[in-house]
Amino acid sequence: MALLQDLASRLAIPGLPDWTGLLALLVLLLVGLAYLLMPFSVFGLKGRLDTVEAQLDEIQGELRLIAMRLADAPRRSTVSEDWMDLPPAQPEPRRQPSWQEASRRGRAEPRID
Repeated sequence: MALLQDLASRLAIPGLPDWTGLLALLVLLLVGLAYLLMPFSVFGLKGRLDTVEAQLDEIQGELRLIAMRLADAPRRSTVSEDWMDLPPAQPEPRRQPSWQEASRRGRAEPRID
């Protein structure tokens, strides 16, 4: 009992009587007890879980349908069966670069007229 009185005095709001701490403690205990005893369907959790379950069933059905379609589909040829050799590349003839001979000595920049 002394522990309860000590806790109630710690919860007491300064300037108010000592019994306000006990009242605050009782309110907190009642709220905690209500959350423990209240069924989860009150919070709307059950409805959301039912919706998620329905969506999961629908997705599983679609996956089964896709798996059945893939099992019935004809087998594609492998990459090695589709492989075609390219024709041999023809080498380009080597060309010698042509340089213009400088006709006069001096600057090599073009003239702007």
